[in-house]
Amino acid sequence: MTGTQRRRQLLDVARALFAEKGFDGASVEEIAHRAGVSKPVVYEHFGGKEGIYAVVVDREMDYLLSAITESLSEDMHPRTLLEHAATALLDYVDTSTDGFRILVRDSPVASSTGTFSSLLSDIASHVEHILGVHFSSRGYDAKLAGLYAQALVGMVALTGQWWLDVRKPRKTDVVAHLVNLAWNGLSHLEHKPKVRR
Repeated sequence: MTGTQRRRQLLDVARALFAEKGFDGASVEEIAHRAGVSKPVVYEHFGGKEGIYAVVVDREMDYLLSAITESLSEDMHPRTLLEHAATALLDYVDTSTDGFRILVRDSPVASSTGTFSSLLSDIASHVEHILGVHFSSRGYDAKLAGLYAQALVGMVALTGQWWLDVRKPRKTDVVAHLVNLAWNGLSHLEHKPKVRR
């Protein structure tokens, strides 16, 4: 196995172990054992548990932020953008369950730039910019875009955490209900919302 292949293997093993047991429950010994290598191999590539954990978290954060940013990059109706962003997050929860579990779990090595809350803050910044443009064009106070961005991103992220374990209703139904609440508000909820795409 090349050094690059070994590094990738160790990251994959560590990712699964951190998702299963959390940072505190995982050990270099177990990472090495599951990868079929000695502990010094893990230390050689990552310097220890903190190092491999940091790389795993960075990869997951980059992947999720890219997916959501890409979903917000098109010029389309704000409701459709909201649907795309909510779908991107729930797609990540659905297809990268281990990664999402790692991101939402607290750890002692997480810093202000490597936590789920910092990731949500980055996403909210993108949403704030989009909302600011739409608020201004519709005569709303663009200074409030940050507040609404935080509320929308928080609502979708917390719903994603809940849906991670329950997986009901279907993903598209969850998106439709999130958008229904965000778009129509509690006083104008549709009885049977559907994703419009």
